[in-house]
Amino acid sequence: MRALVFSRYGGPEVLAVEEVADLRPPRGTELLVAVAASSVNGTDLGLRRGGGRVVTAGRLPFVPGFDVAGEVLACGPAVSAFSPGDRVVALLGHGGGGQAERVLVEQHRAALAPRSQPLEVAAALPLAGLTALQALRRHAGLATRPPGARVLVLGASGGIGAYAVQLARRHGAEVTALASAAKREYVAGLGAQRTLDRRTTALGDLARAGERFDVVLDAHGGTPWADQRALLAAGGTAVTTRGISPDALVGSLARRLPTPGAPGGRDRLVAVRTAARSYDLAALAAMVDADELRVPVEATYPLEQGAAAHRHVEVDGRGKTVLVV
Repeated sequence: MRALVFSRYGGPEVLAVEEVADLRPPRGTELLVAVAASSVNGTDLGLRRGGGRVVTAGRLPFVPGFDVAGEVLACGPAVSAFSPGDRVVALLGHGGGGQAERVLVEQHRAALAPRSQPLEVAAALPLAGLTALQALRRHAGLATRPPGARVLVLGASGGIGAYAVQLARRHGAEVTALASAAKREYVAGLGAQRTLDRRTTALGDLARAGERFDVVLDAHGGTPWADQRALLAAGGTAVTTRGISPDALVGSLARRLPTPGAPGGRDRLVAVRTAARSYDLAALAAMVDADELRVPVEATYPLEQGAAAHRHVEVDGRGKTVLVV
């Protein structure tokens, strides 16, 4: 079968479409899926550049791709939730493999695809959508906060940020979004009531002006904990999409302390570990079908132009980019 692979680490030029070994029949609760499309995520870029070699070590040539949308070709004998012919979306595990003609995926990682969208659009839903949903709902507890909760989204124009803006608005939150000047109109179109230019807006200046938020979502990762904590209201939560860094570790200890200026209030810093929960993915698909959530696909490329797709994501980084298989 055809697959997009890299055999060495580097820039987008290391990507090529090659013939790779076909897959075995599905076992247990596995689904064999004919892939229609797979989106490009930051994880794909990082692995291609050589980050996360614990994932790719000994597995070159490596097939990237963690989001897939396609049609079930066959089911393992223990599959109970799907049948051949079903249109599905899925979030694959750390091994990737989605940017190929076929993929094996455990049924608990999949859900029926939105009926209202072509698979080329649905492919952009799993990783970024699940990350945003779980960050806001599970980690920040946004659904339990009263309407009008103030939410700040950093990196609002990327895939995760674009979903986060919409999901926060759906919960009745007041959303402030940071994005580059060229992307502020795009983010406002997603529902942000207030957009700020990330290049000219210092978080410290917002804090000194008395700005406070119930939720700060760092969708691009890497924002210092001290900057986030200074913006949290009493009982607020900061959520980062990256793993726990030394700075974040200090912040996680600090979450036990009262928020400055807010006696009795406690702030928290949480790192999202996106879980491939079928019911969360099904919830996102239902929102899409109810016209309550837009899948922010901004560019599509054929699989053979995988290198161009990676370059586009690196240069633009707006919404989601999808490879059509």
